Amino acid sequence: MNERHLRTILNTYTDHYNRHRPHQALHQRSPQASETGQTTPAIPFGRRVRRTQLLGGLLNEYRQAA
Repeated sequence: MNERHLRTILNTYTDHYNRHRPHQALHQRSPQASETGQTTPAIPFGRRVRRTQLLGGLLNEYRQAA
């Protein structure tokens, strides 16, 4: 544990919070998407979903698989 480790953890969390994590106050959009006007479409039932684990599984991001 050192300063570099802490900065890596904080940068990963900040990126997840601002780019991916949905916010209820923003109608399930991320803060960055609300600034650009982009929306993330809902994943239809039966579609495959890919999970990306961040920080050793502490955070998870989900995207539609190709």
